[in-house]
Amino acid sequence: MKKILAISLLVVMMLSLVACGGGSEAPAGNGGSEQPAAGDDVIVIRLGTATEPDGHYVLGAKMFEEKVEEYTEGKVDVQIFPSSQLGNERDLIEGLSLGTLEMTVSSTGPLPNFSKDFMLFDLPFIVTDREAAYEVMDGEVGQEILASLEPIGIKGLGFWENGFRNLSNSKREVLTPEDVKGLKIRTMENPVHIASFELLGATPTPMAWGEVFTSLQQGTIDGQENPLVIFDTNKLHEAQDYLSLTGHFYSPAVMMISLDAFNSYPADVQDAIVRAEKEARDWERAYSKQMDEELVEVIEANGVTVSEVDKQLWQDAFAPIYEKFSDQINPEYIDALLGK
Repeated sequence: MKKILAISLLVVMMLSLVACGGGSEAPAGNGGSEQPAAGDDVIVIRLGTATEPDGHYVLGAKMFEEKVEEYTEGKVDVQIFPSSQLGNERDLIEGLSLGTLEMTVSSTGPLPNFSKDFMLFDLPFIVTDREAAYEVMDGEVGQEILASLEPIGIKGLGFWENGFRNLSNSKREVLTPEDVKGLKIRTMENPVHIASFELLGATPTPMAWGEVFTSLQQGTIDGQENPLVIFDTNKLHEAQDYLSLTGHFYSPAVMMISLDAFNSYPADVQDAIVRAEKEARDWERAYSKQMDEELVEVIEANGVTVSEVDKQLWQDAFAPIYEKFSDQINPEYIDALLGK
């Protein structure tokens, strides 16, 4: 009888251990990374984005993950959370500032809410040549703008690319700025973008990206504006009939890290993060450019009417925005991007 009781007790203990081990699986969307066991000397870096798993931010983040883990010989475990799993872009940026999240890749759209210097990139047609813009963003001006995030606890690692934003809608073909009048257009929570579409007679409707597809389907909004890669990966052809290649805004993205988190890492890990970011940035930019060249045919094949426009007409229509925001944006930064 004592033997039977001892064996029964042993079986119960083993089953309990197995059950406890079931909670150690990695959360969905973290790129397959596993949480390190307690006591392991591994640095976990959670990186959240608002884009889809096959989006350009996430693919670039996977390159970053691969390089960091290689350069630190597994000392760092980067876990990627796409599709706004950890919040929309503003939530993610606030998380870095509060120290509740380690990293994000976000468009610059919400960043003027944290540093006015980022308003520079929101001016219509401030960038028409991405290669020239890279030189400015990677140079002294870009580094000054990134550094403006440090007082709120964020380290800007580098400028990535969201891309040239194009206008889509479900109502009619849009060729001229006058065609936009009366359309309800989703914009980011960004004062320059909102003012720009108000200038054209549209009804700009700021909303988080996670709400856009359903709002388009339900007719709450008529259209939106984003780079082609965002249009494609989010299957917006299912809710939009017309796409105009306006390229009215150029939208960079920024890879950011919590300053407290970064400063807490050993020097070799910091160096690996900085090195990996530059390599991933260059890859992501090249991929974004490639998508701009390839996706027009893909989108047309999905039944969307894609229209070329006279960009000079649009540039002229948006010109008053520069005067409206001239007192809020460093004129030297504007001249740098315009190549003056």
